[in-house]
Amino acid sequence: MGFRDLISALTGNGPAVAPNGVPVEYRVYGEELEGVLGMSPERLWRTQPNLRTVVSFMARNVAQLGLHTFERVSDDDRRRVRGGPIASLLKNPNESMTGYELINTLVSDLGLYDEAYWWITEDADRESGWRIDPIPPSWVINRIGGNAFTGPASYDVRTSTNKKAQRIPASEMLVFHGWNPGAPARGASPVEALREILAEQIQAYRFREQMWRRGGRVGTVLERPKDAPTWSPDARSKFAKDWQSQWAGNGSKAGGTPILEDGMKLSRVGFSAREEDWVEAAKLSLSTCASVYHLNPTMVGVLDNANYSNVREFRRMLYGDSLGPVLAMIEDRINTFLLPRLNAAPTEYVEFNLDEKLQGSFEEQNQAMQSAIGAPWMTRNEGRALRNMPAIDGGDDLITPLNVLVGGQASPVDSGTQNQLSAPRQPVKAKARAPQSYDAKAQEVLTKFFRRQKAVVLSALGAKADADWWDVKRWDKELTDDLLRLAVATTTKVAADTLGALGVDPGTYDEARTLAFLNEVAKSRASMINATTKDQLDNALSSDDEEVTPAHVFDVAESDRAVSGSAALVTTFSAFATTEAAKQVAGDRATKTWIVTSSKPRAEHAAMNGETVGINETFSNGANWPGDPVLGADGVAGCQCDVEIDIP
Repeated sequence: MGFRDLISALTGNGPAVAPNGVPVEYRVYGEELEGVLGMSPERLWRTQPNLRTVVSFMARNVAQLGLHTFERVSDDDRRRVRGGPIASLLKNPNESMTGYELINTLVSDLGLYDEAYWWITEDADRESGWRIDPIPPSWVINRIGGNAFTGPASYDVRTSTNKKAQRIPASEMLVFHGWNPGAPARGASPVEALREILAEQIQAYRFREQMWRRGGRVGTVLERPKDAPTWSPDARSKFAKDWQSQWAGNGSKAGGTPILEDGMKLSRVGFSAREEDWVEAAKLSLSTCASVYHLNPTMVGVLDNANYSNVREFRRMLYGDSLGPVLAMIEDRINTFLLPRLNAAPTEYVEFNLDEKLQGSFEEQNQAMQSAIGAPWMTRNEGRALRNMPAIDGGDDLITPLNVLVGGQASPVDSGTQNQLSAPRQPVKAKARAPQSYDAKAQEVLTKFFRRQKAVVLSALGAKADADWWDVKRWDKELTDDLLRLAVATTTKVAADTLGALGVDPGTYDEARTLAFLNEVAKSRASMINATTKDQLDNALSSDDEEVTPAHVFDVAESDRAVSGSAALVTTFSAFATTEAAKQVAGDRATKTWIVTSSKPRAEHAAMNGETVGINETFSNGANWPGDPVLGADGVAGCQCDVEIDIP
């Protein structure tokens, strides 16, 4: 194909044709493509569960919103139009399709091809006078005439069962498409960006299917020593039958421990799913699919870091950052090109019903409604009717409690600290420390660790006192894991108490933001605790005092260090959680104050009592909060100070 032919195709004098007769660029994802990397989007959607999961998730969540018709009455007022040709057409686009199915098909086509086609024709037999027939993008085999900027003048459409194509004028087509570099009037299928990762999954599925179909069912093998006497055929057969009858399948001793002949070994063969990384590969594929479609992987089943609070926020983000652009594109195409074709009034437009998904739970709606109104908003009989209970005399009167006055509280449930964040020039103070039960839990964690460590170390010292008796990596890792679990539990409780004192929903605390930092704190504190133990053990081993022994070191650790260490840990986690909760809800507006609670504090801490700094600033001793690891082991040991948050 020469340069003149290419220019001719771009300017509308027919499609560019390659030497094999297939139109260049206008041929859409033909089924003739074969092989893993050449599969059509339809075939990939049918065979790849991760792609199907993501595309179906998008389509179903957009389709369930409902596409409503409105009329702009004035600049600040509008009314819902429930009848008329637009609402009727979108509710029932043709004789075999509902409005939900129309939008579900549209978003599915956009997800697979980045293109979707509606054939708009007049139909006098329908209430709206019009009909919409979605055309699968794979049926569009040629784009005729027009130009590369505004699109073709007509489309050749052919079904998978019809050899003859039908030409449809572009004036009867409503085309939805995304952005495609080099082809402004076309979309670019997101599937193209996923072919490599999907190909890997296809090969993995094929490999597993081949293993199940052709591979031997070998889990273990019996090995005889090479110098064992040669088995006769009868002896080999007898042993095999005896083994099958007793230890395999439904044998009389199946599930028990076999007793082998002298020299025999039972060995396992093959790899587990973990060793083959099948699970991780499947998660990567699903996460990659979700990322290409701008969805948070948590929403489609990757739950590694999911918790109640962040899943709730991800749900809110779904219709804003994730699906919002798709919704806006669909609304704009319909309002700009479909409604004028239907002779709609300039004041009419369509809009997705997002309020239904973003309005929150029933409890949240009730609280917001009551706060907005400033008084109770339902009568007793209306409430009883919701519970299928009969009306009562006097139940139709709206009751206003005595503690609700005009200009007073927003509602009877908004009292105390719940209104503090919104009260003008009214500072909000919060100070939270974990309950005493968390001190006991921290002491239990340290005591159990010291006991476990004592048994292993004393056994090693008794066997052979050499350099191998202390495994620093093992002890640091084990204690880090123990302290991280304690840290997450403690900080979550303290953060919830802090937010409750500030009048904020405790569920807004984002625990995931803190995990990396808490892990580093746990690692640092574990290293300090184990370093102290190691120093004391070294001193005991080199001491001439018979009472100073390694066993005595661990006895002191269990009785004294576990108590003082637990207090320091809870101080650290409580102060961090209080500060972090304030940062998350108030940002730079908040301040923090160092509070001394001990009757015998350190001199430097006593001097800091009442010191106030910005929430993101450090105190005069360089710490962000009491128990901050930057103070070192001596600076945090036994510290019981607290931090108070102030939000103006």
